[in-house]
Amino acid sequence: MIGQALEAEVIVERLGLSRTSAEILAAYVELIEELGTDDVSLKLIARRAGVGERTIFRHYGTRSELLLGAVTWADQAVFVRPSYDSIFDLPLALRQTMSAYSQRPELAFLVAETMMRGPDGADPVPSRAHLEQLLAAEIPDMGARERQQTLAALCHLDSAGAWAALQREFGMSPADIADAAAWAAEAVLNPLRSRAANG
Repeated sequence: MIGQALEAEVIVERLGLSRTSAEILAAYVELIEELGTDDVSLKLIARRAGVGERTIFRHYGTRSELLLGAVTWADQAVFVRPSYDSIFDLPLALRQTMSAYSQRPELAFLVAETMMRGPDGADPVPSRAHLEQLLAAEIPDMGARERQQTLAALCHLDSAGAWAALQREFGMSPADIADAAAWAAEAVLNPLRSRAANG
């Protein structure tokens, strides 16, 4: 069943952030959307977050770390995914996620590009652990190789990279992007329905 999006506090805990770190990232993301990445200075971030520039350096030692943190924050806190209790609810959740990316395309492209080309340590698949857990619980007879292939396909679909490819490479409308992502997820999941433990 599709449920409410995660609370900000849960996201902060999931990402292992302090409140100050989260406020810095939120301020940076806001400024990126207002000014673009090139025009956001540490002074502006500090002012927006209500901290000193040294505080930013204590939390993020380099500009790359700060950008990576901001992009991860944006993908989990700005493009909040709905919660769902079954792997078979993913197509509907994907519709909502793709629509959220389409509403803020500049930020979505930044998330996609940074996740694909960013520094080591990026987490390009925020939903991986949840999808892995659902697959193990609902389709326990799935072998390791099949699980890996299924997980890879679903994780790719649930990403800013998939949204960017559909938007940039095919020029699809927001509604068509949501339909395409949901359809692709259904194509992966439909053959598994008869094997679901609760099905």
